[in-house]
Order: sequence, then structure tokens, then C-alpha cells
Amino acid sequence: MNKKTTEELNNILKSTHAENLGDYIQDNSESILSKDRPFAEYMRLLIKEKGLKQQDIFLDADIPERYGYKLISEEKRTKQRDIILRICYAAGFTLSETQRALKIYEMPQLYSKIPRDALLMIIFNERPGSILDVNALLKKYDMETLRSSGVQE
Repeated sequence: MNKKTTEELNNILKSTHAENLGDYIQDNSESILSKDRPFAEYMRLLIKEKGLKQQDIFLDADIPERYGYKLISEEKRTKQRDIILRICYAAGFTLSETQRALKIYEMPQLYSKIPRDALLMIIFNERPGSILDVNALLKKYDMETLRSSGVQE
């Protein structure tokens, strides 16, 4: 079996009847996220594909390691979208991978009509450097920097 994109799955669903949902899930099991911890599964998969260590990601994201592990495993949740953005950026996620991570985490995706989000989208595309460089760029345009995990919710 091969992994299918969301677009490919959407196209399959156009011709799938409700009574065939079980077949759809079985036939596409490699491409479908689990019900119990979809964010954890998605993050682990991408981190593994990129050959990264979670410890290095948390260090680059400037997030306490223990807190980061709890977030990625979904043992703990945050209401701060910036924390998830920090993790995604430090992990080298593309803009589309980041948007999907936010969606799976049930957080608002970056939206091009919001100036700060638009700049963050550019940042994910251009990869200007470290989180410090990202925050410097946000500051340059008088925008709120990416919050650190000082306030853990």
C-alpha cells in the first residue's frame, strides 16, 4: 500500500457510500490518522520522516523538553497556537505540514488575511533562521513575537 494525500482521499470519498466506510478505512489505513491521538501520530510520523530528535526540536523551539514531550504525546494540551508553531518551525515543517498540524490539534490555521499570520506563512516558506530570527522579523514589523511556553495552559 502507498500513502495517499488528503486530496486523493477526498477524491475517493466523492464516490464512496456511507455503508462502505469500513472498506474505505481498511483500504486507506496507511493514510488515515487514528482516532485516539491523531496529533501525536502525525507529529511522530513527520519527525521520524525528517530524521529528527524530539529533544533537538524542543531545544530549537525554546520549549522545556518535558513540556514538549507532553504536548506531542497529547498528554497535555495548550491553548497557545504559538507553542505549536514554534514546534513546527523548529522541526522544519513546511507551511502545509504546519497548517495540517494546527488543524489536527484543533487550532486555527494561519490565515493570509491576518497580517501576522501572513508574515508567519512567509516565514514558513522562506525559513529565515532560528526562532530568535523569526521573532526579530515579527518585531521588525511591530507584530507580537511567538510566545514562549512561560504560561503553560
